[in-house]
Formats: sequence, structure tokens, C-alpha cells
Amino acid sequence: MQPVKIHAPDAELCFWPELISPQDSKLYYQQLFSDTQWRQDKITLFGKTVNLPRLQAWYGDKEMTYRYSGIELTPEVWTPVLLELKALVEQACGSSFNTVLLNLYRDGNDSNGWHSDDEKELGEQPLIASLSLGQKRRFRLKHKESQSKAIRPLSLDLSSGSLLVMSGSTQSCWQHCIPKTSRAVLPRINLTFRSVIHGSCPMPTL
Repeated sequence: MQPVKIHAPDAELCFWPELISPQDSKLYYQQLFSDTQWRQDKITLFGKTVNLPRLQAWYGDKEMTYRYSGIELTPEVWTPVLLELKALVEQACGSSFNTVLLNLYRDGNDSNGWHSDDEKELGEQPLIASLSLGQKRRFRLKHKESQSKAIRPLSLDLSSGSLLVMSGSTQSCWQHCIPKTSRAVLPRINLTFRSVIHGSCPMPTL
């Protein structure tokens, strides 16, 4: 299946609306939901310690540890299902990955605030492959030059089995988020495959 190229200035965005069939997506979701080593991390903002508005898990090659805002994520060992999904994603986008961050959005109150995956340990032009399973959620992007009304923000509904690949200057020029929603929604699992150059790096929190 050929990807859909999303045209935007200073960005390289490719989207596979259905990389994985609905039936297989459901099976993968069920396996990950029950077998993943989910963790509820806390972060201190403005002197107040709060829970991250989602659960997360970090898997990858040995010693690929993430540290940020007092949180340390030591990689769990790749599971067979994660290796299978990694192979599917690598074949689709023609890149290899050594880590994956999983986020579990339990309901509409769980979210991920505006950020860029632009840490130096990911390289100057990182390729981030975002695979969605479960509930469809709205994904938003905005250019960092937000004062320029000529560059319009983007919105994309990420359904189960879809793959969004962000590469080139996307992370240095754009931010993205998964906003909260007042709608009644079921859980969603998102997997962001990436290649870490060094074994430790900070990363966005909200």
C-alpha cells in the first residue's frame, strides 16, 4: 500500500490510512493492552507533582535509556509482538529503529501536549514512525512560526492500523499533540518507533 503524502511547508509527512487490517489491528491492540509493562509516571510542573495524562512504556535495544524531568525509562526487552510490528513499520517506511515508546490513552482525558521530537540524540532530521491501534484520536500539528498566518495548522484523524511517518525538518519546524476530548472514547495505543543515536536523551513530557 502506497502512502499518502501530506503537503506542508518545512515538513515531510507520509500517511498510511490502513497499514494493518482492522482484524489484525484488533488482535495487536489486545496483545499490547494486556502484555505491555505499562507505567504511570509523575512529573513536577511549577512546583506541583502530577501524573502524566497517559500511561507509557519504553522498549528497545540494550542500554537505550531515556531520562527526562526526573523520570528514567530503562528499556524493556523487545517482545515478539513488538518485533513483528517493528518489522512491518520498517518495511513500510524503509528505515530501521532501535526503540519504541508506547503511550496508552485510557479515555478522552488522557492527552499529549504540544511538543516536538527534536532531541539531539535523535539526530538533526529524525524519522518518527507513529503507529495507532484502538480508538481513533485527533492528531494536530502547528508550525513553530505560529505568528505566520500563511502556514495553516493541520489535523489528522489517526485510526486503528494507520501509520504516520514524520521526517526531514518536521520536528525542527513543527509541533504536534493529541488533545483531550470531551467525547466518550475507548482506549488508544500509540507506538512511536525511533532511532536513538546515544543511550540517553531527554524527551517532551506533556
